[in-house]
Amino acid sequence: MLDFEKPLIELEQKIAELERMAGDNDVAITDELSRLRKKADRLIKETYAELSAQQKVSVARHPQRPHFLDYVKKLIEDFTPLAGDRYFGDDPALIGGLGRFRGRPCVIMGQEKGHDTDARIHHNFGMTRPEGYRKAQRLMAMASRFNLPVITLVDTAGAYPGIGAEERGQSEAIAKSIESCLRCTTPIISVVIGEGGSGGAVAIATANRVLMLEHAVYSVISPEGCASILWRSGNYARDAAEALKLTAQDLKGLDIIDDIIDEPIGGAHRFPQKTIENVGAKIEKHLGDISAMDAETVKADRQNRFLNIGGGF
Repeated sequence: MLDFEKPLIELEQKIAELERMAGDNDVAITDELSRLRKKADRLIKETYAELSAQQKVSVARHPQRPHFLDYVKKLIEDFTPLAGDRYFGDDPALIGGLGRFRGRPCVIMGQEKGHDTDARIHHNFGMTRPEGYRKAQRLMAMASRFNLPVITLVDTAGAYPGIGAEERGQSEAIAKSIESCLRCTTPIISVVIGEGGSGGAVAIATANRVLMLEHAVYSVISPEGCASILWRSGNYARDAAEALKLTAQDLKGLDIIDDIIDEPIGGAHRFPQKTIENVGAKIEKHLGDISAMDAETVKADRQNRFLNIGGGF
């Protein structure tokens, strides 16, 4: 439960209780249910119309938001995962492979956080190790070789900061992954579906078009991490979230992302299927816009997109 959702959750629990009590001919309870449902609809609209940056961070991290594998299941046909980086091993935090997006062959990859404890541990909470980024490099090279568009779904708090990852060249792997994105000769569409944390996100989000869900966040550091550095206390996370300009609305205004994907009222965690449909429609639109470009134009479009960031400051 999100703190700011407590009044709404309590109201929904009351509605559920009345629904269990209601009989077919119990007019009084039926009228009360109708009144409470209207109140709940109004409350959820009011709540999600004015979310602060820190509240959006909480929504982006909600464990019931759809994750990478949920999108693959609904949007990708004939998905065939490819494992391993051909150097060290496989990284379950970053999943990628081949499939068909609405009939079009493609490469798709992204971070998977997992929905339960076992899955979260297996996928390392979506925090990618060097072998995951080297797998991404392999997949992008394959996309260029076979002329396949690339779709990436970003959902990570950041790259894994463990000793083993540093020993195996975490920063080099991220840099090479960014370079692989820039060198790819086919269109790349990236969608931030939850958290877009630092280099862990940019490594697979150096794309022709970067999209974000309405309540996703994308920043160089987490609000807690920023607060601990600047104020020496995590108590200032709310202030850090505002200062970082990490919401989709802030980033669209700064021309860092290209489009915002609407979430159903109440967030993706309440309506995952509708959210996935919205994401699929936007990917199809933007992929269609750049599919007619030749290889050199695709590369130039992607490079110029990032070179022009900040040009208006």
